[in-house]
Amino acid sequence: MKEKTLGHIYALFTILVWGSCFVLTKVMLTAYTPTQIIPLRMGLAYLTLWALRPKTMKLPWKDELMFILIGITGGSFYFFLQNTAAAHTSAANVSILVSMSPILTVILAQLFSRKGEKLGKLVYIGAVVAIAGVVLVVLNGTLSFHLSPLGDLLALAAALMWAVYSILVKKYTERYDNFLVTRRVFLWAFLTSLPLVLLTDGLPSLTPLFTQPNILISWLFLGVFGNAVCFAIWNIAFKRLGVVVTNNYLYASPFVTVVVGWLLLDEKISWMSILGAVLITLGVIFANKSTEQ
Repeated sequence: MKEKTLGHIYALFTILVWGSCFVLTKVMLTAYTPTQIIPLRMGLAYLTLWALRPKTMKLPWKDELMFILIGITGGSFYFFLQNTAAAHTSAANVSILVSMSPILTVILAQLFSRKGEKLGKLVYIGAVVAIAGVVLVVLNGTLSFHLSPLGDLLALAAALMWAVYSILVKKYTERYDNFLVTRRVFLWAFLTSLPLVLLTDGLPSLTPLFTQPNILISWLFLGVFGNAVCFAIWNIAFKRLGVVVTNNYLYASPFVTVVVGWLLLDEKISWMSILGAVLITLGVIFANKSTEQ
């Protein structure tokens, strides 16, 4: 019971940080393109985890190949697809479609997880309620939602990438030291992001990090807390709660973003967002209760 309680605390803390990351990413976007931010975040996360756990990790080649795939699905390509989607469709569409990753995780867990996490009917009801809440939060009183096939498909692909990452990484957190696993993921996320940035916007300049304090602070927060620390403890939550229960917390991320934007950027928050937050909370409770039975 204590392990599960800590798992819920880790997941909740991570969502609070990740919800804040969207706001700080806006700050970095004043100096970098969305794609250029990826290697900056991944590289800093890798170095941070080396400092926290200065220990080498030897892997058989089959596991190394899997870590390349994990680094792509949970790192470079996930963020690349999400950022590219934002260029072809509205931020609201991206937020809503990326938040589909928990329900995609449920489907993949049932299809490919050998242990087969036990799921009750309420997990699907909870998912529908939570997604409805996400829609209300993201629209935030604007009532504007427009289909954009390319951007929407890219956002959905990003959600699928995260679901695949969730299923794959859990196996290795049970086999190896979690900090070393997370560090290896960021190594491959960094390396596989380099071709993407070279083919698109070019390597990022480090000058803004040393000349603009707000850029430096945002980068440190995103790389150290948003990536290194939170990915590590999120993986611990995977181990203690399972990927389905842990990923259900992702539904709350858009509301955290709205609240942090209201606090730091003076962005508006509507009654629609508050109602959405209530639905998200109810949906997550239903889904997690059903999953843990």
